[in-house]
Amino acid sequence: MKRTIFGFLFALLWMLPFITLAQTSGSKNVSITLPTVALLDIELAANKNIAMNFTAPTEAGRPLTNPANNTSLWVNYTSAVATGSSRSVSAKVSAIIPGIDIKLTAAAASGTGGGTRGITAGQKILTTSDQSIITGIGGAFTGNGVSNGHQLTFALSPNTYANIVKTNTTITVIYTLSN
Repeated sequence: MKRTIFGFLFALLWMLPFITLAQTSGSKNVSITLPTVALLDIELAANKNIAMNFTAPTEAGRPLTNPANNTSLWVNYTSAVATGSSRSVSAKVSAIIPGIDIKLTAAAASGTGGGTRGITAGQKILTTSDQSIITGIGGAFTGNGVSNGHQLTFALSPNTYANIVKTNTTITVIYTLSN
């Protein structure tokens, strides 16, 4: 009987390396969902509204002096789109100031971020209708805050002096991220 147990243990110990090295495999499905995302934010370098003021001439016969360009705003966005789709950012104003052009230019994307960030559409004269200022946005993010995304430059200039009247007007610029 000792010999049988000894033989059995010997056989078991001899087969143990083969038993522990045996491999099995299995599989399990994993469900992944990536939602459509369309988020837009306008970041301001200083926590205040933008004020742009024309300067009156000091000598008769001279034109108004245009205010300095304002570059304190940045467009930030996050976008996840369906295959083959893209988005754009448009801008419009809540009201027109007679005789004055409100010009807006979005710079190329800079700062942190990644993906297919948009292409700027050059300078636009804003009206009460949407105008694309950034196009071709795909799956992308610009980074958050000032110095990330697209820096905006506002410029004001008279377009028709005959329409200019004294005013102290506040307008709203409305930005939209859309397909």
